[in-house]
Amino acid sequence: MLGSLYKPNYIRYSLIVLAVLPLCIFRDFTIANELRYLSIADEALRTGSIFTFTNHGIDYADKPPLYFWIIMSGKLIFGKHSMLFLSLFSIVPALVILHIMDSWVRNLLTQKERLVAQLMLITSAYFLGTSVFLRMDMLMSMFIVLAMHSFYKMYSGSTKKRYTFLFPVFVFLALFTKGPVGIIVPLVSTLVFLISKRALKSFGRYWGWKTLAIILALCGIWFAGVYMEGGSQYLENLLFHQTVDRAVNSFHHAEPFYYYFISFLYTLAPWSLLIAGVIISGLINKFTVTDIERLFLVTSLSTFTVLSLFSSKLEIYLLPAFPFFVYITVLWLAKSEHKFWVYLLALIPAFILLMMLPGVIVAAAFVLPEDINITVPVFLAGLILSVSGFLAVRFLFKHSLNNGIITMCIGILLFIFTVSFSVPKYNYLIGLGDLCNKALERAGSNSNLNFYYCKVLRGANMDVYLGKEVRKLEIKDLYAPAGKIETPAIIFLGNKAVERNDSLQLYIEGKYVFKSGNYSFVEIE
Repeated sequence: MLGSLYKPNYIRYSLIVLAVLPLCIFRDFTIANELRYLSIADEALRTGSIFTFTNHGIDYADKPPLYFWIIMSGKLIFGKHSMLFLSLFSIVPALVILHIMDSWVRNLLTQKERLVAQLMLITSAYFLGTSVFLRMDMLMSMFIVLAMHSFYKMYSGSTKKRYTFLFPVFVFLALFTKGPVGIIVPLVSTLVFLISKRALKSFGRYWGWKTLAIILALCGIWFAGVYMEGGSQYLENLLFHQTVDRAVNSFHHAEPFYYYFISFLYTLAPWSLLIAGVIISGLINKFTVTDIERLFLVTSLSTFTVLSLFSSKLEIYLLPAFPFFVYITVLWLAKSEHKFWVYLLALIPAFILLMMLPGVIVAAAFVLPEDINITVPVFLAGLILSVSGFLAVRFLFKHSLNNGIITMCIGILLFIFTVSFSVPKYNYLIGLGDLCNKALERAGSNSNLNFYYCKVLRGANMDVYLGKEVRKLEIKDLYAPAGKIETPAIIFLGNKAVERNDSLQLYIEGKYVFKSGNYSFVEIE
């Protein structure tokens, strides 16, 4: 069975897509970011904006336009927001990264080792999560990997002139997808690599007038469009407030320097300990490195270091470094494979997977609230993880490291596929679709119904489902003089706020209340 996976990459890619496809079909949009992105795109379509965006009338200069253009295109093509369509712009970039990294090491690793590298990367917690959730990070990471690959082609003496054009284009597209990280990672990585090779004099070959001219020309078109649509204030917000201010003294996601040292453990789980152990061992023992190994090592560590220096930090910001962390690990595994500690670090996730089915049973019996039932697919998924963990432990005790890792990876992908069929049952815990659809059902044909929200995370973005403005209320507004709330109305509430606040409990007493997950709504006649 494992041997068949060594065949052409398209078979592996098809199996990976099959594993995550049900999740992309069945799940609801998440509240925190996905629903906000959709609402921003809807607002841009209504106002005709192309380069500048607002979230309910407030400037949203946090992100460049490319990803919003994708969301807007999907809405225009399908007439609604298609989860499957939008998921393609996470899944396909992930597959492109797998393909580029695999082609990069084709002559350095065996077929089996290349399979290990691909599976370790795709099953790393945040890489797998970002492959199915709607964010621009995977798209940006793809452009960064493509840029670094183009740089290496130029460095290694490729005579194909297209790389001198593709390198700056990919750098710009990374910048145009997520922002400054898109240019910082390639710039710092190539600079440190050239310094380590004592080839700094050649820096201008890669970041010379041609590269800068292409990047500046494309940025000029972008910034001109921003200025014409949003004026100097929006442009200043985009260029300075969302870049310099976030980097130096962040107003958003400010974290200490050591933040990524901690998050590394779970963002690259279940392989984080193995990755850290192999890299530290390689540095201590001064493993001989090829240019490819050096570039992977420099890119991963320099990205980690530079992002740690920035004030604004989120786990997902480190995503562009993940492919290089995983691949330098696999390249160095062969030099550490016979070390006892390597098997120990691989056994830790294997034993954790082995205990997943007992963990599901214990959670169902003693941990989860009574209103959350464990479904058959969830039990089956737990069984799959436990079986894969058991088989992996057997492989590892037989000193078959690669087979142990491959078995765990297959178990994780089968787990995702299986558990996806329970997602519709749990969608009320993921998003607000069920709640809003019930509200629309209660509204019926009443076009005069007004929507409000109180103590609901980013509740204004429910306009994506409701097709109508959802206005914010504070608790005190519920008891304000007549006119503050236009009736008839539906007011969405956070259940925790209701539980903790006597005023909210008193307000909804005797009224029709519908609960769904962490939120509910009350009808006001």
